[in-house]
Amino acid sequence: MLTVQQIYDFIHERAPFDTQLAFDNSGLLVGRPDTVVTGVHFALDVTDQVIDEAIAKGANLIVTHHPMMFSAIKRLVETNYEARLLCRLIRADISLIAAHTNLDQAPGGVNDALAAAIGLHNVTGEGFVRVGELPEEMTAAALAEHISRQLGDSVRLMGDGAAMIRRVGMCSGSGADEWPGAAAMGAQAFLTGEVKHHIALEAAANGVVMLEAGHHATEEPGIFALADALQIWPDAVQYNLRVSKSGAHPYQTTVR
Repeated sequence: MLTVQQIYDFIHERAPFDTQLAFDNSGLLVGRPDTVVTGVHFALDVTDQVIDEAIAKGANLIVTHHPMMFSAIKRLVETNYEARLLCRLIRADISLIAAHTNLDQAPGGVNDALAAAIGLHNVTGEGFVRVGELPEEMTAAALAEHISRQLGDSVRLMGDGAAMIRRVGMCSGSGADEWPGAAAMGAQAFLTGEVKHHIALEAAANGVVMLEAGHHATEEPGIFALADALQIWPDAVQYNLRVSKSGAHPYQTTVR
């Protein structure tokens, strides 16, 4: 049977945990390395709905993109939102692994999965930035509509909607300030999750269209690509490991 440690090692081979940024908290966050895994549930974040899904699917390991406990927690008092979620995981005997900035920058990780999701070709880049080519040139407005369809969420365009775009740069999540690096690689538009007003103004002044698609929509393809890789991992196939993906909307709430 597969253990939490073996799943951790599987992720580490693809997105080494020692490449995470200093502020990050990726890795095994809840549970024991030697626990036998009955099923793995993938999600962007730990929420009540994600825990409910994992329990319903018989999964005792959740793998998320966003870690918990970014800041030190000194008390597990359940009137605190994060503490309550951690207590739920512990009571349900569910382990938690997070792969965050290590997965963002890894080959085949979050940003490569995002590039694939919107259909870019000849993708290049390193670190957290990717730049690729559309199959054909289109207006920025048409590109925003295309990305909205591909990611299943609304896209806000900041810049000239009539601008013709062929090369698109990106950095998922809160990556708006990475646009100059993509522009230096020839990107005419830059896709990210969140764009502050002053960054959009500066990009527009430099002829770069900004496309804001939401934190969740730009990062979910990456964590689900990791789930797909685990599903075809020979050890997972051999042991018939159940792998599932969250279908919960990020802002669904349940009063508890």
